[in-house]
Amino acid sequence: MIAIWTENNMIQSDDVDFNSVIRWSSLLGLMQRAADGHIEALGVSREQLVEHGMGWMLITLEVEMTSLLRYMDTIEISTWSRGSKGALWNRDYRFKNAAGEEIGTARSVWALVDIQKRKIMRPSAFPYEVPVHTESVGSPLDKAVIPEGTLMEDTYSHTVRYSGIDSNGHLNNARYADLCWDTLTAEELKKNVTGFKITYHQEARLNDEMTLRRSSVENNAIYVQGLSSEGANFFEAAIVLE
Repeated sequence: MIAIWTENNMIQSDDVDFNSVIRWSSLLGLMQRAADGHIEALGVSREQLVEHGMGWMLITLEVEMTSLLRYMDTIEISTWSRGSKGALWNRDYRFKNAAGEEIGTARSVWALVDIQKRKIMRPSAFPYEVPVHTESVGSPLDKAVIPEGTLMEDTYSHTVRYSGIDSNGHLNNARYADLCWDTLTAEELKKNVTGFKITYHQEARLNDEMTLRRSSVENNAIYVQGLSSEGANFFEAAIVLE
């Protein structure tokens, strides 16, 4: 069985921003495809998961990059499952450029969910074998938490529309990065970003209203949060600047 799955992708014009550098949402999308590709290579199609009433839900993700790729560059993404702990699954990633140089790593925590009841299922409920590779690219991953006392200000409001909804019926994981970057100023968008960490607390569905709030730059990080009109917390995130 394939313990480590590797994919190569060329950065296309719709993957990059106005600086011709890959969007973080595009990077997260490529990571999502790699994880899906690994599971499918193990003989588990999305259709089979749906038949079992199962789906994957991303809980927390942290990406650290030493350099970002540009238009027409090639990125190699390797990913593997580090197995489960309690009700959660751990998956790591490593990124390399066309020269084979490591340019970043990522850690993620996932949950297997009952797609009808929207409840987390224990790993033992998964009816397929997933090979475990115990190598980790970093320390155990904690949730993204906005430090207590951080001043957060409302930036803009967002309504979840067709353009952001995926086949699971909620706002796609990768699109949250765009929501976070849309809180940045023109000057901040020119700065180098070396990391992104996000924890998803509540799924956002079609027509949900979300207020995006952000902090000022604190310890080279900008904290971002999405709240519902009732005050429910959709997510907390941190954009790390160089």
